[in-house]
Amino acid sequence: MALTVVVAYDISEDRRRARVAAALQQCGDRIQRSVFVCSLDNEGLVELLARVTDMIDTDTDSVYAFRQCGTCWDTVGVVGQATVADERYYWAVL
Repeated sequence: MALTVVVAYDISEDRRRARVAAALQQCGDRIQRSVFVCSLDNEGLVELLARVTDMIDTDTDSVYAFRQCGTCWDTVGVVGQATVADERYYWAVL
């Protein structure tokens, strides 16, 4: 079952930051410069965090992953230009 996960990072070096951003872009949408919203199952989240751990310097960099339950995500408040993306539906024609 897919979870909505908010991933935020503070990475000091440009090259590492770009690599982490590219990895996060593959599984979610950037909503701020260092914040992504991803839709992942538990296994996907574990794999993503393992990949990111290999990319960063754990002595100087930080990555946070906040799991959001459906009820929590439905109550997200936004102000101004911010928007909460609707759930994506995919259709397969066989």
